[in-house]
Amino acid sequence: MTIVASGALAPPTGPTDKGVGPLLRGWRERRRVSQLELALRAGSSARHISFVETGRSRPSEEMVLRLAEHLDVPVRERNALLLAAGYAPHYPETPLDDPAMDALRQGVRRLIEGYEPYPALVVDATYDVLAANRGVAMLLEGVPESLLRPPLNAMRLTLHPEGLAPRIRNLGEWRGHLLAQMERQIALHRSAPLRTLYEEVAAYPVPDPDPDAAGEPAEPAPHFALPLRIEHDGRVLSFVSSISTFNTPMDVTVAELAIETFLPADPATVKYLQSLQP
Repeated sequence: MTIVASGALAPPTGPTDKGVGPLLRGWRERRRVSQLELALRAGSSARHISFVETGRSRPSEEMVLRLAEHLDVPVRERNALLLAAGYAPHYPETPLDDPAMDALRQGVRRLIEGYEPYPALVVDATYDVLAANRGVAMLLEGVPESLLRPPLNAMRLTLHPEGLAPRIRNLGEWRGHLLAQMERQIALHRSAPLRTLYEEVAAYPVPDPDPDAAGEPAEPAPHFALPLRIEHDGRVLSFVSSISTFNTPMDVTVAELAIETFLPADPATVKYLQSLQP
């Protein structure tokens, strides 16, 4: 249950030595926004946006932040834009074990503990597990110690052929969902560490299904979202996941936190998990 300190990601990517213009142009093109559209959003002119991108005009600190906001640039990369423009970073990056984060740590801990007996965990931008409740610990029973050494990584634990993958009954669907989720985040954040992790887990061999695994339920329940169907202790549990992030974060660390909760997707899973409560 301890919330561990998050490790720092690699420095923001991008040609910071070439100034803020190429960076802004890269984000604008990535978001498929024209200079005119961005100018209208930011209360500027297409001519000024063009001058900024080509280096003919140096944007003010306020303009850099305004453009970043309208381009939905991640908080970490907003600092990179400011540095490239010659300004100090605007957003701090406070370690999770800093006393200033006490309220955040306590609140998150209460949240995931209150979700028991259902699984819930907290991850950072590269899916390293910062906290998890007893519902998650239950699902990790039997995972080799080599995969449980810090830093635990949710993607490795799930997709590694010696991790949870052999027990996931709909591995093809769930694996595709996780890889697509990572691809979307790579497109948004341009994170080299996340790209490295993606290439690692995408290359894992897909284990053959266990012929001795628990059978399919006699009457499959309809699902309102793609379920994670995982075998545990001779039965198949079914969950759908939900990911929560913080609204308008003002700190890089907080901006990159995600709380994932697993909601039971059928009555049998609810009954079984509630039966495990003391």
